[in-house]
Amino acid sequence: MEYKDYYEILGVARDVSPEDLKKAYRKMARKYHPDVSKEANAEEKFKEVGEAYEALKDPQKRAQYDQFGSNYQNGQSFTPPPGWGGQGGGGASGQGDFSNFFENMFGGGGGMGGGRDNFYAAGEDVNAKITVTLEDAFNGAKKTIRRPSGSAETGTLNVKIPAGITSGKKIRLSGQGKAGMGGSKPGDLYLEIAVAPHAHYRLEDKNIFLDLPIAPWEAALGGKVTVPTLAGKINLTIPAGAKSGQKMRLKGRGLPSKESGDQFVVLQIMTPPADSDEATLLYQQMAEEFAFNPREALEKAL
Repeated sequence: MEYKDYYEILGVARDVSPEDLKKAYRKMARKYHPDVSKEANAEEKFKEVGEAYEALKDPQKRAQYDQFGSNYQNGQSFTPPPGWGGQGGGGASGQGDFSNFFENMFGGGGGMGGGRDNFYAAGEDVNAKITVTLEDAFNGAKKTIRRPSGSAETGTLNVKIPAGITSGKKIRLSGQGKAGMGGSKPGDLYLEIAVAPHAHYRLEDKNIFLDLPIAPWEAALGGKVTVPTLAGKINLTIPAGAKSGQKMRLKGRGLPSKESGDQFVVLQIMTPPADSDEATLLYQQMAEEFAFNPREALEKAL
């Protein structure tokens, strides 16, 4: 008779706790369940896993098994000691799913607990990613997506994107994960949000940044300019003497929430090209008339 290493079959250490033993059994049973597994030997493996769990889940049976099994390896020829069979048994299973090794060890004991007809396990959760535009993250949206692989059902699924969501946040869709076994409830579907990069705006947490080009005279003299925001255009007053890189805050114009983010307008002074005789002459006049050295502070420091 061949010795069966039930610990090896379940992929656990010999000192495994009852809680971790149960987790390992459920994982292996799901893997080899004949209704869902694509393994060629799923039926045989499933019975073997159930037998191993039946032997180890009961403290009395586990102690009896450990008493004789520490010096044997899985598949090794095993001759039980005299009077060994049936100690700590507990009645025949009546299912015929136990090996000779198990029946000799426990007298056929007690119900498999992992049989194909009475195995119950809640469905596993499914994780997937969904990319949305910044406009969708700002306004909220309704999306139709294809159900990810592993979901309990196929086809499409309607998803509501809440306004103000940011990258990394997850939307939980109850009961849309993997199907449960034995009539147990299915798992959930978790959609992780990724906000796609925008052509003009940058998103940092709930704050939105926009580079705003301005002319040199707008920076020097100040004035009103039109600025786009995700909620519509507004008029912004540029202060006289503005500098390139200067940030102007538009309170509450970022992503909405209980404490909405802000929009920051980053001023970028754009120099007109000297692409005509008139423009070149104007720049020459400016160079002569302005007593301006933009490197003065640096030159003094160095």
